[in-house]
Amino acid sequence: MARRCAITSKGVLSGNTVSHSNRKAKRRFMPNMQQVSLQSDALGQTIRMRITASTMRTIDHNGGLDNYLVNTHSKSLSEEARTLKKRILKARELAKAAA
Repeated sequence: MARRCAITSKGVLSGNTVSHSNRKAKRRFMPNMQQVSLQSDALGQTIRMRITASTMRTIDHNGGLDNYLVNTHSKSLSEEARTLKKRILKARELAKAAA
């Protein structure tokens, strides 16, 4: 399983651990990945995905998965999130047309 966020595509970063004597040793900065189930109001279903904790906080701040994906520019989303965004927009248009 890849250590990459399913929505924002944030992944592993590399850098150095620097000691007090200024010696450098390579290390990896791992993202805080969580397996979550998010509720999509437009689709009427729950969606399971692995996302980072910071993405989870951002989704909560924006009022849910649907609002976050619709208000976020497609260039900053992963491919999986873009297809989910298209499905949500299509479901919202169908709901408007039915109302």
